[in-house]
Amino acid sequence: MHDAVYEEAYQCHTIKIYHDPDAESPRDWCNLGTLICWHRRYRLGDSHQHDSPEAFLRDLAGVSDQSDLSMDRLRDLAERKAIILPVFLFDHSGLAMNTIGFHCPWDSAQVGYVYVTLEAVRMEFGVKRVTKALREKTEGVLRGEIADYDSYLGGRVYGYIVEQGGEEIDACWGFVGDYETHCLPEARNAVPRSDPHPPSATGVLTAYP
Repeated sequence: MHDAVYEEAYQCHTIKIYHDPDAESPRDWCNLGTLICWHRRYRLGDSHQHDSPEAFLRDLAGVSDQSDLSMDRLRDLAERKAIILPVFLFDHSGLAMNTIGFHCPWDSAQVGYVYVTLEAVRMEFGVKRVTKALREKTEGVLRGEIADYDSYLGGRVYGYIVEQGGEEIDACWGFVGDYETHCLPEARNAVPRSDPHPPSATGVLTAYP
């Protein structure tokens, strides 16, 4: 196992945070959106059969291959049936992904779309009509799914081990995102509490950048 990225003493126990070496892709989870990507070197997102972004938009919009429409027009027609966000990839000493684009024009470009049909939104939220507020909420969900995938691509998936006297007493893996947000709080919660009003962490041993 690699060295811990963070370590602290907590309630007479030792908490160690590690990168998860066998992290599961968030795209294997139950996602609301579908992530469609095209890239020459990497297999990204969900599996699909669309040869190109144009073929994808035509299929989603229900437009035949014979119709002479611009990509902007195809996107407009597709958005009548789905909520769609562009997805961008930054490829330089590692991969990063978002829905707003990157400042570097040389190492980044649009790589695909994340989308969900309006029918699926209505089923998910139990409504008959997708309002503006629900559309914005759904876009937030899609952005969150891309943020999770970005963490996975960037290796920001962690696990913890709780030890007492050098013996492992608990462990859990697969925490996506910065370890301070989910992994470390869960590790602290896993420490047995004999005092009903325990103090906070007794001190940091080691924290690595």
